[in-house]
Amino acid sequence: MRRAECGVIDIGQGEPIVLVPGLQGRWEWMQPTVARLAQHYRVIAYSLCDERTSGFPCDPAIGFDNYVEQLGAVLDRAGLPQATLVGVSYGGLIAMEFATRSPARVTRLVLASSLPVDWQPDRRARFYLRAPRLLSPLFVATAPLRLRPEVRAAFPAWSERMRFLASHTWRVVTAPMSPGKMARRVRWADAHRFADAEGVQAPVLVVTGEPGLDRVVPVEVSRRIVARIRRARHVVLPRTGHLGIVTRPEGFCRVMNEFVESGA
Repeated sequence: MRRAECGVIDIGQGEPIVLVPGLQGRWEWMQPTVARLAQHYRVIAYSLCDERTSGFPCDPAIGFDNYVEQLGAVLDRAGLPQATLVGVSYGGLIAMEFATRSPARVTRLVLASSLPVDWQPDRRARFYLRAPRLLSPLFVATAPLRLRPEVRAAFPAWSERMRFLASHTWRVVTAPMSPGKMARRVRWADAHRFADAEGVQAPVLVVTGEPGLDRVVPVEVSRRIVARIRRARHVVLPRTGHLGIVTRPEGFCRVMNEFVESGA
């Protein structure tokens, strides 16, 4: 794996794919996906610009636009006039906004368990927004309850489940999330006036888990994207929920291969 001076992770060869991280903001949480995709593509991954390790500037005065401008800078610093974008969860909002503003730079757009641009924080999200640092222990304590069904579905064998939980816990510990920054990202997105997603010109693939297994962004919420963007289609990654790109990176890579090879 190569780490550029600007904080961009650049690995593999072939058609370029840029991974846009989710609300926690760290590329390290996507490491299994980065490694699997790099067997077929040139993969660029990065952390959001308000992360200390990102190597990018962040101006709080412009809010969500920081992330859209950063994505353009990632492409520039990687020497890419255009690329396939993969927006993960919250990262889907960033990728869609960039694709709307800079259509010539986006070859394809993949949205994994993504939020639609008309998304607004629900009651649970607004509860945590009240005092993100104070309530972070509660958020962490309840996370296993939200994720347990999809982890069991992805790893029926107890030994496989334990291996995944150990490796994912290590990634979370070594690349910790910041409740304060996550809350600020939600507020920035909530306050942002998104461009009309119908302006996306690239072929779009919306990837979700199975209904009932994604307890973070319900599948029906992600599916709203399909109704708003022309040339968009939806596929389900079996035995997954919100963590599908991490729990089943080989399955996600297979979906990506089919999308790229279809010439869409």
